Amino acid sequence: MDLSIPDVRGMTDLDRAKFAKEVAVPCVEIQSKNVGKSMSIFKKYLLKMEKLKPVMEVDGTEERRKLLLDPLLLETWNSLSEAEQQKLSELKINEASFSNTCLQLDYRNFRMEDVFKAVLPEGKEGCTSYSRIGHIIHLNLRDHLLPYKNLIGQVLVDKLIGVKTVVNKSSVIDSTYRNFEMEVLAGEADFVTEVKENMCIFKFDFSKVYWNSRLCTEHERIIKLLPQESVLFDVFAGVGPFSVPAAKIRKCRVFANDLNPSSYHWLKENVRLNKLANVETFNLDGRQFIREQMPAFVLTKPTVPINITMNLPALAVEFLDAFIGLLHGVELDSLPDITIHVYSFCEESSAFSEMRTKVESSLKHSIEDEQIVELVDVRDVSPKKHMLRLSFRIPLAVLTKAPEGETASDAKRPKLDLELQDR
Repeated sequence: MDLSIPDVRGMTDLDRAKFAKEVAVPCVEIQSKNVGKSMSIFKKYLLKMEKLKPVMEVDGTEERRKLLLDPLLLETWNSLSEAEQQKLSELKINEASFSNTCLQLDYRNFRMEDVFKAVLPEGKEGCTSYSRIGHIIHLNLRDHLLPYKNLIGQVLVDKLIGVKTVVNKSSVIDSTYRNFEMEVLAGEADFVTEVKENMCIFKFDFSKVYWNSRLCTEHERIIKLLPQESVLFDVFAGVGPFSVPAAKIRKCRVFANDLNPSSYHWLKENVRLNKLANVETFNLDGRQFIREQMPAFVLTKPTVPINITMNLPALAVEFLDAFIGLLHGVELDSLPDITIHVYSFCEESSAFSEMRTKVESSLKHSIEDEQIVELVDVRDVSPKKHMLRLSFRIPLAVLTKAPEGETASDAKRPKLDLELQDR
C-alpha cells in the first residue's frame, strides 16, 4: 500500500506518464443513506489525494457507496476502537464491509510539494519559496536547481490554480528603474497582471516595474502610521503601493513620483482604477521631485503633518541630501511636523547603528533619540543583508541650513515660529 511517487529522482523534463502507478488501498462499502451518519468516524481516516474523491459509487448504483481509506491511518475493521465498531454496527457496517480496492494513480494525484521532493536533489534546498503576483509566479532559483527550472515552472502552472506564467529572476535589480531581467520557465509570456493589496487594486507590467508581494505588511504598517487627511510625498512611488492606499484609506493628499516611465504609467492607471482624486503624479528624478514640489507645497502654509516615503533601499539614503537647505530663505510663520520614512540595506551584525549612521551622514546632521519615530527591520534579504526602515522627524536645522560658504547676511532667513526649534 505504498502511496509514494515512483522513482523519478533527477528528472529534468517533466514526463507525467512516469508518475503513474497502481496501488491497493483499504475501503469500506456502506449504504448511501448511512454515508453522512458514518462520517463522524470515517472523516479522519479518508484518503486525501489531489483530484481524487474519497467517496465513490459502487458499480454505478445509487444505493451503495465506497469510502477510500488512508492505509497509514486505518487498514481494517480491527484498527477501529470498540466504541467506533459499536457505532458503525448500528449502521450495519461490520468487518465484512471492509476490503481493498485498486486505484490507478497518476501525476494529477500528487501534491506539488511531493512532486518536487521526489524529483529534486535529495538533501538540498528544494523549491519551497516563491512570490505570486496575480497570475504570475516569480522564482529566484539557486544554482543547483537551474537544471530543473523548466520542470519546476511546469509543475507550478499545473498545480496552482490561476497561474499562467512562471518566471525566474535572471539578473540583479536595476537600481535606477528597479526592474530586472527574467526568464519565462513555463506558461504564457504575459506580464500584465493585477493584484489586490490593502483594499486597493494594482495593475502593472511585472517585467517593467518593481513589485514585491513580501512588502505587503510593510505597506500596511506605513498606512497605519499616516494621520487621517494628512499629506504624503512618495519619492519612489513605483506603481503606488504606498500612495494609492494612503489616498484611499487615510484620505491623504498625495504627491507620488517615480522616475521609471513604466511605473509612472501604471501609477496613473492605478490612481484611475481606484477612483482617486487626491493624488498628483510626477515622473521626475527623486531629488528634483523633492526640491521642486516640497517647497512649493510648504509655501501654501499647510497645517497637517507631512510624511515622506523613500522606498528605494539601494539608494534612498543618498537622496536625503536633497533636504539640506530645502527651506533656506523661505519665509514662514510655522511649519508642520515632517516625518521621513527611509529604507536601506544593512548588515545584520550592526544593522540598527549602521542605518542611523548612514542617515546622519547623508543629512550631515545628527538625529536625536526623541526625533526617531521607529527603526524597523522590514525583512531579511539574505543571511547578511537586511532591509531596514528609519522613520524620523527631520531636524529643522537641516531644512533651513544655508548652503556651504553662505552666511546669514548672504540670504534672507526664513521667518519661523519661535516654538520651532531643532526638534
